[in-house]
Amino acid sequence: MNSSTTNLILAPDAAIDLHLHTTYSDGAWTPEQLLEYLAREQFGLAAITDHDRADTIAALQQLALDKRQPLLAAVEMTTLWKDEMSGKDEMSGLDNMTDLLCFGFGPPPNALNDIAQDLLRRQRENTQEVYENLLRKGYTFHREPDALAALLEQPSPQQPHALVALLKRHGYGAGQPSAGRIVLEAGCAFALNDLAAVVEAAHQSGAVCIIAHPGHTDGFVTYDVQKLDKLRQDIPIDGLEVYQPKHSPEQTAMFLEYAQRHHLLISSGSDSHRPEKPPVKYPAELSRDLLERLGIRIE
Repeated sequence: MNSSTTNLILAPDAAIDLHLHTTYSDGAWTPEQLLEYLAREQFGLAAITDHDRADTIAALQQLALDKRQPLLAAVEMTTLWKDEMSGKDEMSGLDNMTDLLCFGFGPPPNALNDIAQDLLRRQRENTQEVYENLLRKGYTFHREPDALAALLEQPSPQQPHALVALLKRHGYGAGQPSAGRIVLEAGCAFALNDLAAVVEAAHQSGAVCIIAHPGHTDGFVTYDVQKLDKLRQDIPIDGLEVYQPKHSPEQTAMFLEYAQRHHLLISSGSDSHRPEKPPVKYPAELSRDLLERLGIRIE
């Protein structure tokens, strides 16, 4: 596989964004649209980090070469840290999650893609089970005879949301119970991988692992110094996404100090999913150590 970052040299103030999503997972950008935007806005480097999609690297790298837009090989893996089992999101039933950004792996076969494909298999099994449970409960979808096949073709993180949307299109869940509650009671769940297993698979695949938006709330573990210390006792993460729009200035300062004190890699990303919230131009210098670990020179 040819890489769009081979022999790449960036100025310290070159614009980068290392956390972006497309229609390969739960984004509204098509890969072509996003890469055209990045090239037009003169980004020196970016990373498309679609959820649990370690299988698209070759296609994305070829597209990046065609568009002359340097692009890191990357994925955002949906994980559960098993030491953090408190709290559940009403709509999805999720235990607290931690997303991991993995950078610098090659195309399949590799251990990272293996566990991503297993997650997709489990999500599809859950979606089919929920669909069948809905039918048994008396919900009907006569206007969409191919509804199940369409659901199973969705990227894994979209399938629970697609089930909710299917109910709403057929007039269910406008009041109480809500459509979200209906699919939850039918057994809907997001498939997750164990955080430690993802880190191990990523390292076996030659990648580094960064905790995405560690200050995020809303169903995620919200990390502080104590939780980071506890995590690092057991799991060898490589760094933190310090620069991230979801973080307050105080959180950014805390994560920066923590990363520097423990010699962790620092990432910078917007988590853009759609044109209405476009990529952010972070200076490459902010993530120098990470980029140099991945073979990109800053000078």
